[in-house]
Amino acid sequence: MNTKMNPNFNFIALLLVITLSSCKNENTLSEYKHADLPVVLTCGDFNSKLYHEALYAFESDILHHYSNAKKTASQTQSYNLFVRDATYGRAKYEDIVSEHTYKVFQALKNENTLWDANNTKSHLNYNSTIINCIAENIQDTALKTTFNSLITTNSMSPKLFGAPLMSKYRTALKDKYLATYIALDLFYSKLFDVDFSKINFNKPESKVDFNKKPE
Repeated sequence: MNTKMNPNFNFIALLLVITLSSCKNENTLSEYKHADLPVVLTCGDFNSKLYHEALYAFESDILHHYSNAKKTASQTQSYNLFVRDATYGRAKYEDIVSEHTYKVFQALKNENTLWDANNTKSHLNYNSTIINCIAENIQDTALKTTFNSLITTNSMSPKLFGAPLMSKYRTALKDKYLATYIALDLFYSKLFDVDFSKINFNKPESKVDFNKKPE
């Protein structure tokens, strides 16, 4: 019996080791702080657990930020202020983002179909599965019509949709599909342009009560 190892086998084995090592080194989220909160999205073939965490981490960040800025702010007020700031280019993302949300963002960056490098209006891929899911399930009829119209005509942008969104920001409190769009396009997409090396994440974080009823 020939005991010599086939060179081709050695090469394939090496490739397998490299591939497995690469998979282990991919940036995945290790901590889910909001897994006990209500399910967000129930359609589409995507990492719903990650998007669930992404939404609630975003809501926690804007509530913390605007509560500190305005002394007292509800989730309703934080949505109002954030949507306006983001639409008018005034949002201070480096002050809003927390360390946990930064880790969520790093995990989202591995969602290849979520992003579009050729989109000059946003880093978001408006033809992705998650956006199609959102487009089909937005509750407000007028916003849904506008959203789908902008997508269909390739006219979608945070600024164009932000205009009608500013008058209906309260809808996001109950419509988590719409809220997920806000989180992805007005928040996480903008984090690509943030220099995280200049952010100090060692500042203490206060807890957020998600059971607090919106105004």
